[in-house]
Amino acid sequence: MTFGAHLYRLSTMGKEFPRMTTQTLKVLVAFTTSQLDELSGAEIGKRTGLQSGTLYPILARLEKVKWLQSKWEQGDPSELGRPRRRLYQLTGLGVRSARSTYREISEMIGVPAWLHP
Repeated sequence: MTFGAHLYRLSTMGKEFPRMTTQTLKVLVAFTTSQLDELSGAEIGKRTGLQSGTLYPILARLEKVKWLQSKWEQGDPSELGRPRRRLYQLTGLGVRSARSTYREISEMIGVPAWLHP
């Protein structure tokens, strides 16, 4: 993780911890600040401003480490009038890990903990 000219590594980084980039943080913030339990990829893209080529690999990494789970929207595309959407949801592990990440980053950059989502 880079802030200014310095490279920071989160102490919890490892195989069960996704690469924590600014874009990954944006995705996590989209979930932790949402009133909805599930978000579609398109909704996450709108909230983060990330293009699909950046967004979907991040979602796949978060799902691989079990921070997210996903499922296809129920319904027949012809009845919905559009293709079904893939819906993503933070898992319990994802919620705890995101909060831990926010705290650790806040401490590194000197932001009061109460300011993060």
